[in-house]
Amino acid sequence: MPRLRICFILNPNSGTNRRLDVPTLLAQHLDLGVVDYEIYRTEYAGHAEELARRAAAAGFRIVVAVGGDGTVNEVGRGLLGTGAALGIVPRGSGNGLARHLRVPLNLGAAIRRFNAPSFQHIDVGSINGHPFFCTAGLGFDAHVSKCFAAAGTRGLTTYVRVALREYRHFRPTSIEVRFGEKLLKTNCYVLAFANAAQYGNNAYIAPLADIRDGLLDLVLIDALPLWRAVRVGLGLAIGDLPRSGAADFHTARQVQVQAATPLGFHIDGDYVGESSIFDVNLAPLALEVAT
Repeated sequence: MPRLRICFILNPNSGTNRRLDVPTLLAQHLDLGVVDYEIYRTEYAGHAEELARRAAAAGFRIVVAVGGDGTVNEVGRGLLGTGAALGIVPRGSGNGLARHLRVPLNLGAAIRRFNAPSFQHIDVGSINGHPFFCTAGLGFDAHVSKCFAAAGTRGLTTYVRVALREYRHFRPTSIEVRFGEKLLKTNCYVLAFANAAQYGNNAYIAPLADIRDGLLDLVLIDALPLWRAVRVGLGLAIGDLPRSGAADFHTARQVQVQAATPLGFHIDGDYVGESSIFDVNLAPLALEVAT
């Protein structure tokens, strides 16, 4: 019986546990009687997507992102339309998709699953042509992602500190949102498009989201006065935001957004840029994952 070919794409700069020796862990926890593996290392932003595409073309059955949500996004993008499945060894500060898929955060446990993996397909979102697998969003969360990337340190503590600092200055923008037969004319403090349930770090922006149901969960917060900010923060932490009344929820497969002024947007926690027009779509079951 041929051995399962797996490529591990390692981002040496991901997360807060960079001192862990991933190659040694792979050697310790993979069963070489059933697995044949190689390690590719990223060298620059966007490199993981190139390496994933190369690995799929080389015939690897599973291509594993060893890193955080940004690395997972890059590897997943490279595997779209190929015959290879995405795997995750979570090594980031948020690990949103890994948590949703119940991948163990312990690296050894996550690696051992590839000795006898299971496979499933998940939905894939896109915003202005940029694929995302967990969440995308406009407004405050994107602004915080931009500031977080420039903060110099990673982790939940840094993210919270940046969010609290920027909260004092951020203001909502007028938008029009079209989906199905609906047209919403409102303000956007946050408009999140959730394929999976959480941003990462168990912050549940859309706890009812199903990554295989063919729909995005839209989460709209039109303003964030202090009382609502407290309720949103609590809702994210305990997973009851839909019941809190602090946000409006909708579901859709296709969404168009027109903003009065340019808004920043992110994919899977990584800031992309600004636009006034957003075209958001969902491709059902477009990516195979191995867990």
